[in-house]
Formats: sequence, C-alpha cells, structure tokens
Amino acid sequence: MIVALLAVIGVEGWFVYQRHVVDTAAAEALDAAKEFTVTLANVDPERIDQTFTDVLDGSTGTFHDLYSQSSEQLREALIANEAAAHGTVIDAAVKSASKDRVEVMLFVDQSVRNNKLPQVQLDRSRIVLTMEKVDGRWLASDVEHP
Repeated sequence: MIVALLAVIGVEGWFVYQRHVVDTAAAEALDAAKEFTVTLANVDPERIDQTFTDVLDGSTGTFHDLYSQSSEQLREALIANEAAAHGTVIDAAVKSASKDRVEVMLFVDQSVRNNKLPQVQLDRSRIVLTMEKVDGRWLASDVEHP
C-alpha cells in the first residue's frame, strides 16, 4: 500500500514538474515574441541596417532564411519609399506550448508613413509567431498574418 502511494505521488510530482517546465517555456517565449514583434514592426530609416541585423538575430529556420534572402530588396524598397513605422503590441497570448516550441498570437498596432502616404496611417493586425528554443534563446521560426 505504501509503495503504491509513493508511486502515485512520484507520478503526480513528475506531471506537476512537466507542467511547470511548459508554463515557464510559454512565459519566456511570450516575452521573446513581444520583443521580436516590436523589432519587426518598427522601421526607422536612421536604423534600418541595425533593425535587419536584430530581426535576423532574433529568428531561425524558415523565417530566418526567407528574411535573409529578401532583406536587401526590402531594405531598398523601404529607403526608396522613405518608409517609417512604429509598432506596439496591444495584446498577446500563447496558443500552444511545449518545452521547446511555442505559438504566440499577437495583436499589433502599427503607424506607417512613406513618401506616398505622408500622413500617418494606422494598421491593426494579428500575427502568429512560432518561437523555438535554440541554444537557450527563444527565436522566431515562423511568422504568419492570419
């Protein structure tokens, strides 16, 4: 009887620990996703090269590869159009989580202007980021606009 009770306590303890690991991962990834989204949503013509470096540093996998391949064209378009944007995360929530992969939905307001739209325009969007833990860091591996 005592052995069975100890076994049940041990199994329950293991489940509690696993839930704690996932909850910790979700909280860390949520913070990293918010920070990454702010980096992605802000375009300052004076800091464009640093922004591109920061986006690549905060990403991995497919998104990193696609962004890296298209960054020069995007950079040229942003400069040619004198684009500027300021984005803020209005709200965010974890959609799903495991210890090394977390999906986060973010609601973002972004004020945008360029030489074709000199008056600031407000863009409200939803973004779903897939965050993966790589070498102890939470990095964006996929970015979707559902």
